[in-house]
Amino acid sequence: MDIPRIFTITESAHRIHNPITPDKLATLGAALRLEPGTRVLDLGSGSGEMLSTWARDHGIIGTGVDLSQLFTEHARLRAEELGVADRVTFIHGDAAGYVSDEKADVAACVGATWIGGGVAGTIELLARSLRAGGIILIGEPYWRQLPPTEEVAKGCLATSIFDFLMLPELLSSFGHLDYDVVEMVLADQDGWDRYEAAKWLTMRRWLEANPDDELANEVRAQLTSEPERYAAYTREYLGWGVFALMARP
Repeated sequence: MDIPRIFTITESAHRIHNPITPDKLATLGAALRLEPGTRVLDLGSGSGEMLSTWARDHGIIGTGVDLSQLFTEHARLRAEELGVADRVTFIHGDAAGYVSDEKADVAACVGATWIGGGVAGTIELLARSLRAGGIILIGEPYWRQLPPTEEVAKGCLATSIFDFLMLPELLSSFGHLDYDVVEMVLADQDGWDRYEAAKWLTMRRWLEANPDDELANEVRAQLTSEPERYAAYTREYLGWGVFALMARP
């Protein structure tokens, strides 16, 4: 049980597996007014940076679930490094369908809404682990500007223009699900650069160390094409944000 190996290769040096920066992650924690003892569930927790830094900075208690064995191990090591291994637990497992035995104050899926078949399904899944009056966090892309053609959308690694909404429509969609948007922190182009461009040096170093690996040709092809594709498409058209939601009474 694991994610495709190409991702553990290209993002093996990442602490955050989305376009949010450490500063923005800290801003989000402060914006949520987290108090010591706040219980946070993170589905698709990656390398655990959100839970570990929030445990250090705010005293939260956290549980993370992620399908990647490598990233889960990185998360455990990060918790030990920050001295919060007694406050956060990382589970190697499938976050799809995961429901916590103990209700959380904050239930998050920051950039992995495929676990619920999309935004609506993921919100429904998270709500099953949330106490009454708690906060749901959803990390999701949106169009910064609408792609003029389907070809441009596919250049952003979307399957269609209809994969994502413009920001106002995305915010409105949460209301249609009967949730109030109570906070948001949006990635910027620097955040996208740190997420995407950091993969390139990782790929180059990996290729130097693993020239005969069965994935070497695929990694070489990505390293050759990704800088131009990213600059032409994702960087110009795709936004990304974390949205804090509370169910309407």
